[in-house]
Amino acid sequence: MSYVGPDFDPPQPRRSRRGPLTVALAALVPGALAGWLVWQAVGDDSGGGSDRAVPGSSSSAPGPASPSARPSASTTDDGKPGKSSAPAPSSSRPAASGSLKGKVVVIDPGHNPGNFQHASEINRQVNIGTNSKECDTTGTSTNAGYTEARFTLDVAHRMRKILEEQGATVKFTQDGDRSWGPCVDERARIGNAAHADAVVSIHADGSAAGNRGFHVILPGSVHANAADTRPIVDSSRDLGERVAGLFVRETGSAPSNYIGDGTGLVVRKDLGGLNLSTVPKVFIECGNMRDTKDAALLTSSAWRQKAARGISEGIVSFLHG
Repeated sequence: MSYVGPDFDPPQPRRSRRGPLTVALAALVPGALAGWLVWQAVGDDSGGGSDRAVPGSSSSAPGPASPSARPSASTTDDGKPGKSSAPAPSSSRPAASGSLKGKVVVIDPGHNPGNFQHASEINRQVNIGTNSKECDTTGTSTNAGYTEARFTLDVAHRMRKILEEQGATVKFTQDGDRSWGPCVDERARIGNAAHADAVVSIHADGSAAGNRGFHVILPGSVHANAADTRPIVDSSRDLGERVAGLFVRETGSAPSNYIGDGTGLVVRKDLGGLNLSTVPKVFIECGNMRDTKDAALLTSSAWRQKAARGISEGIVSFLHG
């Protein structure tokens, strides 16, 4: 997601301590970051591992993403629309067996392609506990026009398949089945109402070119008005650390080089989707859509499968405790 609009205030420059959080992430997956260093040395431009990403084309200047792209359509490795498929349901029945039977996972695909056509609706203010913000934004896109909304829904569909195969009940906050939204406060309520064991909000950033890598956003301790994250801060941190560690292992991607001091973890108190959650929840920014190297990954079907597997395995690890 681009740091513009609701839930996207630019993080203030800071020098975080690298102690416990960095150690926790490194301890979670001992070989993950070492594997990244090897990958960086021998294959930084290869698209991450043996499945080479196909670079997406880009223009000389970023432009608005096209609102016509439908998230339910399949895509080729360059992010262009492929053959359309019928929209999947927003929830699933648990599998007959599996280690996650009885567990509920809510996946929150960031933004909605229809937001472009509903400016008045998504610009209205909603209460996020600490203050008011716009309902939602359009999200960002690659320079070639592959939208964040399409990316997030594609990864969400892949995650649903992985998690359902392990017995989980998977619910979406939206599945391309509504014309806009939902607003950030409603997204939080969906996870709360489902009594989810874990919620992950899928995003991609819209930062400056040269800024690369992923980061996982954890809720800070907030207690104001309708927001009280104190009961979920520790469990959300556990979820986020596991997602970050397994994401590194599966994708070969590095933690962000522009936020999080190299940990891949960021704590924020200005996000309505986190502030209003009563269940463990994190956001993940899978990469920067405005950087050509990251865009080549984000528009690769093979890499998106790795991303879905990494996030899903982080959730599985958390649910297994």
